[in-house]
Amino acid sequence: MWLTAGESVASKTSRDVLSRGLGVLRQAIREQPRIFAVAVVGSVLFGGMIIVSARVVGSVIGEVALPAIERGEVGAGTLALAAAALFGISVLRVAGIFGRRLGAGYMQYRLQASYRRRVTRRYLELPLSWHHRNSTGTLLSNANSDVEAAWYPIAPLPFAVGTLVMLVGAIVSLFATDWALALVGLAVFPALFALNVVYSRRMAPRQARAQRLRAEVSGIAHESFDGALVVKTMGREAQETARFAGRAGELRDSLIAVGRLRGIFDPLLETLPSLGTLAVLVVGAFRLRQGAISVTELVSVAFLFTVLAFPVRAIGWVLAELPRSVAGWDRVRRVLDATGEMPYGQRVLDPAGAGPATLTFTDVHYSYPPAEAHPPGAQVLGEVGFTVPSGKTVALVGPTGAGKSTIASLAVRLVDPDSGTVSLDGVDVRELTSASLAGTVALVAQVPFIFDDTVRANIALDRPGVDDEVVWAALRLAEADGFVAALPDGLDTMVGERGTSLSGGQRQRLTLARALAGRPRLLVLDDATSAVDPRVEAAILAGLRSSTTQAGVPAASILVVAYRRATIALADEVIYVEQGRVVARGTHTELLATVPGYVDLVTAYEQAEVERAQESSYGDDVAPLPSGLEIEVDR
Repeated sequence: MWLTAGESVASKTSRDVLSRGLGVLRQAIREQPRIFAVAVVGSVLFGGMIIVSARVVGSVIGEVALPAIERGEVGAGTLALAAAALFGISVLRVAGIFGRRLGAGYMQYRLQASYRRRVTRRYLELPLSWHHRNSTGTLLSNANSDVEAAWYPIAPLPFAVGTLVMLVGAIVSLFATDWALALVGLAVFPALFALNVVYSRRMAPRQARAQRLRAEVSGIAHESFDGALVVKTMGREAQETARFAGRAGELRDSLIAVGRLRGIFDPLLETLPSLGTLAVLVVGAFRLRQGAISVTELVSVAFLFTVLAFPVRAIGWVLAELPRSVAGWDRVRRVLDATGEMPYGQRVLDPAGAGPATLTFTDVHYSYPPAEAHPPGAQVLGEVGFTVPSGKTVALVGPTGAGKSTIASLAVRLVDPDSGTVSLDGVDVRELTSASLAGTVALVAQVPFIFDDTVRANIALDRPGVDDEVVWAALRLAEADGFVAALPDGLDTMVGERGTSLSGGQRQRLTLARALAGRPRLLVLDDATSAVDPRVEAAILAGLRSSTTQAGVPAASILVVAYRRATIALADEVIYVEQGRVVARGTHTELLATVPGYVDLVTAYEQAEVERAQESSYGDDVAPLPSGLEIEVDR
């Protein structure tokens, strides 16, 4: 079981955080070596010019300004030469800054974009069981703020590397100037580094906790927005507001703790170089009286300590951000290292022109993973075996919790069986390529999902060959062409987030048309027309059972999870399941005559339909479902 990033980082020693943080930086350098090299060259150029500028400033003051003051005149040529030298150094420093910042920024943003793509790709590879164990807010945080946090130290990293080179050069320059002044430098520079290490150690748990709370705040916000209907109808606005405010307050306090620590250490980091400059002036004045150094050398060293204050801070910036980087990296790696993906094979089925596909379940067993099962390891399906013949319609009927939606998920390979096989045209679905499986089977789920886009975009999904003719043919087959034609802009009508401008039945028919537009050879309907009027549903199923090709939308085999008597009666065969097992099969009439449980269930469904019809006043479709309402899928 994974630890949260906050727990994993906060419990580690500062040395471990430092070593792991440096490991994250090494990973960044391995992935972007050329860009990093450009940034470091710019930073080293900047640092080198600082050391050179200290020498030049010392020479200008000691060899140009002071002699000019003593003589009472300034030589124009000497002054021009000094100005040219300072200007040249400034130009090189600007070039170094430009290279350093451009390289660091480009490197950081490329890494963030790359890992956002990797995390998103991994989300799509992992099975639904993994997604069920992770909240949407956490997943959004992984792909956004956690990726940003992981690579946040990249911006100051080249500057810090250049600063280290500069510090080595500065110490060498100090020893070349005077041993006493060099000792001052040896005292100040390690003190700066030690202070940065202490800062990093204190900052680690605070940054880790803040990163964890960011994900939790995001998760609560997503739940509240997505479940707006439940919150309002249950009168939970105040409680949800308080829940969000409580966690947001914790995040605020955590970030304040981070800021408070920075407020303590930042002045110290600023003060040390200033104290070093003061020490240099005191020791330098003494050494100057002794004749050990010149005014030029004293000014150069004092100026060097003055301008070193800002670059040395870059090391502190990197060390301060390492705990946050490690926290973000842990959370990103948790996704990238997650297991459970379902690899695809290399087999390819015949295209749609080959006719409807045959679906076969052979002795299929399935249990939900321990994290999802109640009790753990409980079997959902056992010894399930049946066939959906080519071009036929098979209805799957059973009480709640019988495993109907699980069978539908297995048919389209959202999950794999523990044992047994699910095959299409005699080929195990695990042996098929992803493209072949997607081109052969289409699932229309119980809860329709509509993108915040046009009707055309929702149905076509930018699939090749799905032009307006195919779109309209699919709409006609889904009995949706009438209401789409009546929309203000027809196919170009924006339907809103989750299709909020449409009724429940309209959304279901659009998702059905979307599936049909892909020309599937097997159509799996998981109670996909529950919000549609029974008469419209009967017309849809009658059209789907047609053996003729309609305007580019071929007929398909159909596996339908059904509840209504009218729907079930249209099927060529009915599979009746109880407690994850097939207990009876035959036509609707045969099961009514031989299976008491089936009779009771269908009668109960029919009575519920009658009562709903009597209470409904919405006509053709069930009333629109406001955004945020989620219907639990019967698994």
